[in-house]
Amino acid sequence: IKSFYKMEDFLIELVIIFFTVGAWLLKQMVAKKTKPEDVFGDFEEISDYAKEKNIEVSFYQSNHEGEIVDEIQAAYEVFDGIVINPAAYTHTSVALLDAVKSVGIPTVEVHISAVETREDFRQVSFVRNACIKTITGLGFDGYLRAIDTLTQNGN
Repeated sequence: IKSFYKMEDFLIELVIIFFTVGAWLLKQMVAKKTKPEDVFGDFEEISDYAKEKNIEVSFYQSNHEGEIVDEIQAAYEVFDGIVINPAAYTHTSVALLDAVKSVGIPTVEVHISAVETREDFRQVSFVRNACIKTITGLGFDGYLRAIDTLTQNGN
């Protein structure tokens, strides 16, 4: 993992969480409760967990790569941390990698599933090269662990 900053240089107070391709469907399933909450979790659970650590979180979801890049760039000098589930863009998007690198915000990559056990093409993650950590296979708990990662040397 290549790091362009030291975690101890940051006080994490404001985090943006990006959900990309496929997350819209997940959000719909959670809202309609068509899947067990213990598998998919609840977006409020992430907010509540962050609040316990005096962290404010914002959520952003898009299926469009350029919009995600725009939002990552808009996070510059606004957010102290990024949590991103790049989903299918994990394996294809140099643009997301460049965006995360360019803003210099500590970033954690999260995948709900254990991508390392899936198809061969899923073994490549471009964005990982700009992240301080990658968390896979923990379901929604991965987002909570990402907040922990961002705050371990901060608050």
